[in-house]
Amino acid sequence: MAVPKRKVSRTRRDKRRTHDKAKMPTWTSCPQCSEHMRPHNICEKCGYYKGKKFLNATD
Repeated sequence: MAVPKRKVSRTRRDKRRTHDKAKMPTWTSCPQCSEHMRPHNICEKCGYYKGKKFLNATD
């Protein structure tokens, strides 16, 4: 059975884990109302997506 010969140091362990952190979500501005929104999603403020109305306004 494979067993490590030496203990892995904290530095070496943490170097291996550098890519495991969570990334911040990307935000864009809606071309209709300039509200912040996630890309490729319907704007929750005005209900538009790619210039077409999909939802009624929720004001």
